[in-house]
Amino acid sequence: MIVSLMGVGATGDTSDSAADADNEKVETVAKVEEEKTKEETPEEKAAREAKEVEEKVLAEQKAKEEAEAKAKAEEEAKAIAEAKAKEASIPREHKSALKKAEQYAQTMHMSKAGIYDQLTSEYGENFPVEAAQYAIDNIQWDWNANALKKAKSYADMMDMSNAAIYDQLISEYGEKFTKEEAQYAIDNL
Repeated sequence: MIVSLMGVGATGDTSDSAADADNEKVETVAKVEEEKTKEETPEEKAAREAKEVEEKVLAEQKAKEEAEAKAKAEEEAKAIAEAKAKEASIPREHKSALKKAEQYAQTMHMSKAGIYDQLTSEYGENFPVEAAQYAIDNIQWDWNANALKKAKSYADMMDMSNAAIYDQLISEYGEKFTKEEAQYAIDNL
């Protein structure tokens, strides 16, 4: 019986020792932390706090930049998807008319009106009016540059006067450039 009491007493003492050891560890950690803050000078504390604030600001800025980049990427993906959907909805003949219009603008330096007439002419490309109008509405070109190139070819190959070139550029039976485009060409010959 004595042995069993000793065993119980010994077990009880071990538990108390473990609890005391844990308490001592907590007190030691608290003392170390307290000593660190006591050892820190006001300048060190200010520097530490400034560094903490700077790190926080940088983290917030990085998070904001990442969110903006993600939003921009999503917006670009949406715009690309919309452009593809729009492109897919355009009839083949409209796309062909636009490509042909670009060819005429680039190689023959034609005016918008001249290209439209060529696209719709039964002796030309014979596109439907809707396809030709789509092409004219969507072509991106420097019409002043085309008028100038036409004017130069008239001046070089036919030795025409400026007045005659201007008349040819704006003529309903000639090149059909606008008056502004023709004037640009004459002014820059």
